[in-house]
Parts: sequence; C-alpha cells; structure tokens
Amino acid sequence: MLEKIAKILREYKDDETLQISESTTFEELKLDSLDTAELIMNIEEELDVTIDLDEAIKTVGELIKVIEKSQ
Repeated sequence: MLEKIAKILREYKDDETLQISESTTFEELKLDSLDTAELIMNIEEELDVTIDLDEAIKTVGELIKVIEKSQ
C-alpha cells in the first residue's frame, strides 16, 4: 500500500525523487489542506475507496490505516 500511495504522491507533486515513508507528514510534503483534500480525492478514485476527511490524517502511515479500514 505504501508504494501505491507514494506513487500517487509523486505524481501529484510531479517529483519522482520524493522519498516517502509511513512517517512522512503532509506538512513535510508542503501540502496544505486544499492539496490534501484534492490528493484524498485522487486516492479514492485510484484505489476505489472512500476516505473520511473528518479523521485527523497527518502522516502517510495514518492515511494507509484509514484506507485499509475502508476496504
């Protein structure tokens, strides 16, 4: 799952060199709340899942847990 999310993040940021781990925060990736919402929509479409934006998702690892719960 980490590689799928990392691929989506790299495409979104248009930076194939981004180093992404489960502890990477959206702040480190310089994603504001609008970017995060857009990214979540991309992930939902790509992975065919629904993600609850009410959850406080701050890291890639937290995002993965939310996605796994919704599958």
